[in-house]
Formats: sequence, structure tokens, C-alpha cells
Amino acid sequence: MELATKHGVVLEKTERSFEELGVLNPAVFQDGNSVHMFYRAAKKGNFSTIGYCRFEGPMTLAERNTEPIFVPEYIYEIHGVEDPRITKIDDLYYLTYVTYDGINACGALAVSKDLKKFKKKGIITPKFILNEFTNLIRKHLENPSIAKILAFNVKRNYPLTETIKENLFVWDKNVVLFPKKINGKFVGLHRLFPSIQIFSFEKKKDLTEDYWKDYLKNLPDYLVMEPKYDHETSHIGPGAPPIETADGWLLIYHAAERREKGLVYHACAAMLDINNPQIVLSRLKIPLITPSEYYERHGYVNYVVFPTGTAIFDDLLYIYYGAADDKIAVASVNLNDLLNELKSNPHESNI
Repeated sequence: MELATKHGVVLEKTERSFEELGVLNPAVFQDGNSVHMFYRAAKKGNFSTIGYCRFEGPMTLAERNTEPIFVPEYIYEIHGVEDPRITKIDDLYYLTYVTYDGINACGALAVSKDLKKFKKKGIITPKFILNEFTNLIRKHLENPSIAKILAFNVKRNYPLTETIKENLFVWDKNVVLFPKKINGKFVGLHRLFPSIQIFSFEKKKDLTEDYWKDYLKNLPDYLVMEPKYDHETSHIGPGAPPIETADGWLLIYHAAERREKGLVYHACAAMLDINNPQIVLSRLKIPLITPSEYYERHGYVNYVVFPTGTAIFDDLLYIYYGAADDKIAVASVNLNDLLNELKSNPHESNI
């Protein structure tokens, strides 16, 4: 039984050069009846900027900028700023996004007071070439979860030339921040293939090379969720920023299933403990949204549902997602039904 109701495509590419290849994977911030959307806009050659539009209610497009609101400025993002997520903590908006230089993908942060101007704070994920990374996690390689992380990254590095390998960092994408501090700290989820990990910090400047060295040396302590079900045979990653509910943090995440013709991406749901979100309370055994419609199965990359933003209207949770990597669609689910469904699927460690 599919819990979610699909409402179709809400944003498509235009003839404007910055978004003529596709629009996808939007950050969403809801302010009352307004839904602010910061979407990845791709131009030919797959160079990405971030565009802006606003909906009244969940699906009525009210305004759309004709130029990007957020563009590459630094060498490490020269090929694109991608896949934003946004949340508000206290009186600041925090936009996490992926920087791409044509070889490396890293997680970065920008902040805004008004959703119009953003100040970039730089990369916030670990930057280590594979050899450094391997050395840092070496003592845990008997742990199957850590061995999988290394195997995924080695596979990605092969068969590139040695010259490129020397400049190639371990990919770390899909950074999402919780919408409030927990125990006085910012808390975020990120993804070193193929699982989801958690990290926390008091200030952005705390995320030093030494911080990440210590983190990776103790990587098993930060694992939150691993691929587990049939629709997760490749990898999983954080989707939209977690949503606070009476039952815990509702996490909408993506899962990639390995099939003969390639990967199939689904939207999935889990519940994390409100005080210690590293504890997974429950997790749906089947996807929430799977690519079954034509617009999800055919596009720049076929068979993709990639959730990155949510909004709540009445009792409905609206999930915004990249469909086939070149358009934005939305589906809704009754929030109470979803929470009840999650409660009936407790995580093994909590049974």
C-alpha cells in the first residue's frame, strides 16, 4: 500500500539559460501559507546554480525569479552549487548545499536573515583523499558497516588515473541540519556512502580538520542508519531536514535500489528519538514514494524520486522532490497516518 498521494509536477525547466537542462532537488521553507523554494537549476553542460520561486499554498506558483539567487563563487564550486536544503534555527536561515568542482562533491553552508541574500560559510564536511581516509578508519575495518563505507569509496575512485586520485576527496553529500539546537549544539546528518551519519558542533569554526580526523577515527560511534531493505540495495542518504513531532524527529530520506538497468531512487521515512536523534525508533519497510509515474521514470536521469523539502498544510505533509533529475514534483501523506504507520514498524534495536 502506497501511503502517499502524488500531485504531479509543480515546477519545470524553462528556456532561460540557467535552467534549460532541468530544475530539481529543492530546498523548501514554509512560512504560513507561503512555500519558499530554492531549487537546483541546471544549464547545458550540467553546471548548477540555485533558483528561487514561491508558492501560495502547497502548489500554486505565485512568483519565480528569472535569474539564479545563488551562484558559484569559489574554485571548489566552479562546476555547480547543488541540492540545497534549508532550515531556520533561532532567527537565522541555514542553507546547506553541495559544492562541485567537476571532480569533488562536498557539503557546504550558507546563512541568511531574509531568504534573499545568503552569506557563504564554506565547506563543512571532511576533506580527505582516499589514502588519508583509509588510514583514519583503518582500525574499524573489521566492522562490516565501516568496511562498506570504504568499499564504496574505493569503487568510486577506480579506475581513475593516479594523478586524479591525488586530488580526489571522499564524497560527502546530503547534509541536513535539524531545525533547532539539541543540548546547545547544532546537529546535522550527512552521508558517507552508503549510510547516514550524525555530527554536532557549537560553531562552524569547530569543524576543523582535527575535528573530522577524530570523528573518522571513531566513525562507528556516529552511524545512524544503514541500507537494509530491498529498495535500499545500493545506498541511503538524508532527504529533507527532520521534522519535529510529538513522537520524535520524522526523517524523510532517499534510498537507491540497485537494478539491472541502473539505480532506482525512492523516498522513505523513519523516526528518530527527539533527545538523541542517533537512535532510530522506527522505519518504514517499504518506500513512501517510488518512481512509477512517467515524469519520475523519464528525464535527465530515469527512475528518480529524490526528496529534499517538506511543508505541512492542515493534516497533510507535502513532500517535494526531484523527479527524474529534471523537474520538481510533490506528493502528500496524512501526517497522522504516517506517524501511526511508523509506530507499527519499530526499529529492530527498539523492539
